[in-house]
Parts: sequence; C-alpha cells; structure tokens
Amino acid sequence: MVDTDAGWTESTVEVEGHNVFYRQSTDVPGALPIVHVHGFGISGAYLMPTARKLASRATNVVPDLPGYGKSENWGYTLGIPALAVALLHILDELGLEKVVLVGNSMGCPISLEVAHAAPDRVDRIVLVSPAGGIHNQGLGRAVRQLAQDGARENRRMARVAVPDYLRFGPVNTFHLFSEMTRFPSLERLLKTQVPTLAVIGSKDPLMPPPARVREVSRLASDHTTVALIEGAAHAINFSHPGELSHVITSWLDGREIVDDPDSPGYTRVLQLPRS
Repeated sequence: MVDTDAGWTESTVEVEGHNVFYRQSTDVPGALPIVHVHGFGISGAYLMPTARKLASRATNVVPDLPGYGKSENWGYTLGIPALAVALLHILDELGLEKVVLVGNSMGCPISLEVAHAAPDRVDRIVLVSPAGGIHNQGLGRAVRQLAQDGARENRRMARVAVPDYLRFGPVNTFHLFSEMTRFPSLERLLKTQVPTLAVIGSKDPLMPPPARVREVSRLASDHTTVALIEGAAHAINFSHPGELSHVITSWLDGREIVDDPDSPGYTRVLQLPRS
C-alpha cells in the first residue's frame, strides 16, 4: 500500500486472478463507506475531486475497474453485468459489507446492477449524469453528444481523460458503448428498492430532454430524488465537486438540498410528478 496526499492510500486487490487498483481515504469509524464508480473508457482519477470533499464524512474508495486506468487488462471487454460482479468482488476483498455507491455516467448502470444483484450490500445510490438508453442510441449520435460534452467540460479534464481513453482503445470503446446504450438502466431504476439520488447537469448533452425526465419521474418510486446543477456538463464529479458533495451530504443526512453559495453552479431539486 502506498501513501499519497492528504491521508489517501493506493493499493491493489486481486479479482479473478487480476490486480485491480484502488484509492482509499482515511478510515472514518461508524460511517458507511462511499464507493465511487467511474464512467466509460476512463479511470477513477477524475472522481477524486468529489471523493476528497467527502473524505471527512466517510471512508471513500475509488477503484479503477478491470481494464481501466491502473488496473490490469483482462484481455477482453467486460460488459456492465461483469463489471458489477467485479465491483462486488472488490467490496468483498476490502471487507465492505454495505456501502453507498456514487456512480457517474456508465458508473450509474453498474451501480444499479450491483443494487439489483445484491440489494443488501447497497444502502443508497447516487447517480451522477446517468448515461445509456435510447437517448444515446445509435453510436453516431452518441459520438456527437460526447464531442459536444468535451467542449463544455473543464479544460483540466483532458489531462485526465485523454490518456485513459487512448489506453482503453477503439475496439473496447465500440463494444462497451453499444452495450451501455442497450442496457436496461431504466428498468433497473424503476425496480430498485434502494433510495436513489440522481444528479444531472443543465449543460449535459448526454441527458434526455426535460419532458423525458418528467416522464421517467412519473414512473419512479417515491424514494427517488432528482437534483439539477445549473451550468454543469457530464463530468460533474470533476467540474463541480463542491456543489456535488454538498448535494450528496445533504441527501445522506436527510436535510433539504439547497444551493451551496461557496461553490460554482446553482443547485435545485426538481419537483417531480408522480404516477
């Protein structure tokens, strides 16, 4: 285990014979650990700004899923169900019996799949900029959305994302993105009994239009909350860590979610119609 900045450590665990890299903050006794699940083609490094903000609240764990970042490549592309199984193995190896999952982009369907397969292991889910489904089909449309988003993200994000995307490669990109757009994320969301917070950005081109958000909300259970951060694009965990961590902390504590005046962006909870 390697000591890093501000009490964080870096190490690996073995999952099905392969080393999986993870970052972990200082232990906070009595608090449920928070596990951050990264998005498509990228490592967990871009999740660290938000994870650092939450480190005083609970032990935070930020893995690079198999085949991503500093974790070993398995020689083939793992789909979303396989990545969810791998994440459960990581929790087992770290001795984490129950956690809060904070996913971004593809990390959202992975988190929902973990909650579907092992609901007793997940206390709550935070879905930040959930991706996948009909709004991101087909591949050409999704590529255009990603290109639009790239122009809207914080420029410092490129230093993290570009090396990860190049390492992941075009073949893996095609296979996994196709699966992500077909994965039944909406079905998983509607069926989960785990309290869920969705956080979306007003400038995220990968998100469906407001009418679709309202349509989905009519079907969602009463324990689903949706918060909007004005001015945020897709990688909210990197661009708006103060606002996002404030939203997550408020929700976990059962407090009203209001804007953090000290952080960029403006947060409001969407008043959702129910069926």
